[in-house]
Amino acid sequence: MNQDVLITETNRRQLQQIIAGLSDGVILLDPDQSIVWANDAALAMHGVAQISDLGADAEDYTSRFALRYRNNHVVPADSYPINRVTRGEIFSDVLVEVSAVADEQERVRFLRVRSMVLTDREDQPESLALIMDDVTDWVSAEQRFERTFAANPAPAVICRLSDLRYIKVNPGFLEMTGYTRDQVIGTSTYELDVLEQAQNKDLAKQRLVEGTTIPQMQAELRQADGSSKQVIVAGQPLELNDEPCMLFSFVDIEPRHKAELALRQSEERFAKAFRLSPVPILVCGAGDQAVLDVNEAFLDALGYSSEEVLGQSITQIDFIEDKGARMRLFAALEKTGRLDRIDVRVRRKDAGLIDCAVSADTVNIQDSPCYLLVLMDITERKRTELELVSAIEEVMKDASWFSRTLIEKLANAKNVNSPRLPSVSFTDLTARERDVLGLICEGLADKEIAARLKLAPNTVRNHVATVYSKLDVHSRSEAIVWARERGLFSGSGKSKD
Repeated sequence: MNQDVLITETNRRQLQQIIAGLSDGVILLDPDQSIVWANDAALAMHGVAQISDLGADAEDYTSRFALRYRNNHVVPADSYPINRVTRGEIFSDVLVEVSAVADEQERVRFLRVRSMVLTDREDQPESLALIMDDVTDWVSAEQRFERTFAANPAPAVICRLSDLRYIKVNPGFLEMTGYTRDQVIGTSTYELDVLEQAQNKDLAKQRLVEGTTIPQMQAELRQADGSSKQVIVAGQPLELNDEPCMLFSFVDIEPRHKAELALRQSEERFAKAFRLSPVPILVCGAGDQAVLDVNEAFLDALGYSSEEVLGQSITQIDFIEDKGARMRLFAALEKTGRLDRIDVRVRRKDAGLIDCAVSADTVNIQDSPCYLLVLMDITERKRTELELVSAIEEVMKDASWFSRTLIEKLANAKNVNSPRLPSVSFTDLTARERDVLGLICEGLADKEIAARLKLAPNTVRNHVATVYSKLDVHSRSEAIVWARERGLFSGSGKSKD
């Protein structure tokens, strides 16, 4: 018996020498639950310096160290690995978080623990061993990944390659699809196919089986309500808990898809309105003024074909008769971005002329600023206005016998259709010119004015011409109206009211 005890002690010492230098932590217990030995690695994992700090036995160990599972639940005392091994249980890969109960620094280590029961010749428990692997760094890295994965706004799921079942899902995926976590976790990729309707589904499936990177591609992701969503999906292989997995990430392109659809519909409506408009319309680049598009009404009105105008600059086509007017028009358009009914004369291909009112605005086409020009043909209106003005001029050649009210009405009717430049002031006339204007307003003829002012008739005619030029008028009646509008000579004149 003594010989057997000696052999046992010898074996134990040899065992202790073997395991003392191992990186794995080892704690040895006797069948009576007393802790008899631990190597340096085991002491370091518990944050203690000597074996007695672990406690005298399993019960003392339980009171000194707090154990939690990875889900942060407290490990019940009877489920402590040290208590389980004293009951002779054989287990492996028990992952626990260990911290000293009285440790103010709260040094926490994560240990993966397995048990071993050493028996004697009669197969009776002789020594009990807890073998521990410090996986703190691994767990910390995994926790960082978990936090990053959960916080990532991009929807994502992770499937295990061994059985192609989803083992993780982040809130972004649940929010995008409407599924609950329980509806995703444990589901196979066949039940919830994230590669459904993928652009290159065969390649994606092949890469999934091989466990290699799945390139980005467009796909339809089925929603919880049975509808589908347009997404960009990509797969990245990774290892999780020492198992090969595939991380699927998604980009929701539904908003972009809807925006593109709305833009396309808007462009179609614009193109249809542009083509069918009976008013001539032209679109040119804002920078080079090269013609990008014209409608049929433009081609018909000016007599060109589309080949003759598309790609050409406004200058090359030269359809605006007055070059100065063209330069002023585009200078104003560049400055203000829009124009409203500017009168220009447009030259047809056959050299015929058309009076047009041009309105223009700046539009963006394919992110480039362009000018949209609308040409309203006002030739007939101009002709009618000119005829009216001509008739009024003819009537007003001799206004001395008209009532003042009638003269003013006729002049106003003429001026409505004749844009007026800024007028000169009465003080811009010389004293003699003011005298002449006053006598004109009294209804005197040139000979009468000459007699009144004691001037030669030719001198009076020269003064009258100068007055007309300065006032920008062309007849005595217009000169009278000019003076009446400014309240000049209101008490003079021979005309009847």
